Amino acid sequence: MKRYILSVLVQNNPGVLARVASLFGRRGYNIDSLTVSETNNPGISIITLTVTGDENILEQIIKQASKLEEVIKVHHIQEQHALSRELLLIKMKIDSETRTSLREISEIYEAKIVDLAPASMIIELTGTTQNIDAFLGIMKDFTIIEMCRTGVTALEKDSSKI
Repeated sequence: MKRYILSVLVQNNPGVLARVASLFGRRGYNIDSLTVSETNNPGISIITLTVTGDENILEQIIKQASKLEEVIKVHHIQEQHALSRELLLIKMKIDSETRTSLREISEIYEAKIVDLAPASMIIELTGTTQNIDAFLGIMKDFTIIEMCRTGVTALEKDSSKI
């Protein structure tokens, strides 16, 4: 099983995300991550999603999604030719002892401390899925109060392939 990144250009209409997502559910495919935003054209949105499967599953997903009326284009983004990022916001419980450790870890991962209160710290990290997973692995040694993580956003480095 392999992780695939798909970019789906859609008409920016109410309910289009629900229709695309329900297509996956009806066929028994799980969406691992999902992000949606307008493009530089306000009438078009881009849905970036990751799925896990084999080549046959990828092919079926692309074929089925392409049939949806509001879908303009479905494109498999090759990870080796793309830049992909996620965003993590994590609120950590702190005291005088853990504050310094969390600052040092944040510095190593090039994360930003975006809020500091007497009993908590909010850290922002943007990076690859692997980088965020590694950071979270270390954060499990501390007390996580709350966290929020986006899905993958990706762009191919060479747009001539699209």
